Amino acid sequence: MRKLAIRLIPIAIAGVFVWFQFLSSEKFTNETGRKVHLALSPDQEEALGVQSYREVLAESDPIRSGPQYELVRDVAMRLAQATHKDFRWEVSVVRSDQVNAFCLPGGKIVVYTGILPVAQTPAGLATVMGHEMAHATLRHGSERLFKQQATQTLLTGVQFSLGDLDYEQRRLVMGAIGAGAQYGVLLPFSRDHESEADQLGLSYMARAGFDPREAVTFWERMGKQGGNQPPEFMSTHPSHGTRIQRLKELLPQATQEYQRALGGNTSKDLERAP
Repeated sequence: MRKLAIRLIPIAIAGVFVWFQFLSSEKFTNETGRKVHLALSPDQEEALGVQSYREVLAESDPIRSGPQYELVRDVAMRLAQATHKDFRWEVSVVRSDQVNAFCLPGGKIVVYTGILPVAQTPAGLATVMGHEMAHATLRHGSERLFKQQATQTLLTGVQFSLGDLDYEQRRLVMGAIGAGAQYGVLLPFSRDHESEADQLGLSYMARAGFDPREAVTFWERMGKQGGNQPPEFMSTHPSHGTRIQRLKELLPQATQEYQRALGGNTSKDLERAP
């Protein structure tokens, strides 16, 4: 019994550290109404976003003009207005076969030309860009970092508590606990972020005057791109089928926003990428 109590001390200390992190962290109620804890301040997020954005552009082949650039810029301008966020939005188009786009913290957007044939239409492009911009406005990166830090603190406490076990025993126990944390906490947490970004991104595109029904057809096209998805419980993203079903459930509300937006739409200038 005394040995068990001694073994629990590092875990208890780690728990105290996590509780302190929880109490001292920045609190934020995001646009969906969910209250979250964050690891970074808005200024820290923006600084990291700017740094990463510059690094990506320095290692890429950005397009500065032409139809593809103008299409992406127009869609980004309309979506930026629809977010109602005072971000320093910037957008760059990168020549690449990657079927991808992302938005860094603080509103730095990168769209790879490889995703344009899959998007097909401005509304299809607004689907993926709205989703990525929602990750930034919801501050998912900072929230995920807070969760990862707390999980790592607890795992460190467990590791210290197993100090009297031999290496192979510690490896097996920590491997099992690590897998439980990954599949039981962190990956579902990431999938929840994806679903939340789908919801808000759908709202953004509808507010910006893009038909939200195009979101369903876009993800249907994405599902036909090839490559095997891992089982949903092993992935940071929901399966295409789960995502499409969820979007269909959200369409009635998004369609109302779209109909309200049809009366007129304004756009806000974006800063030009460096």
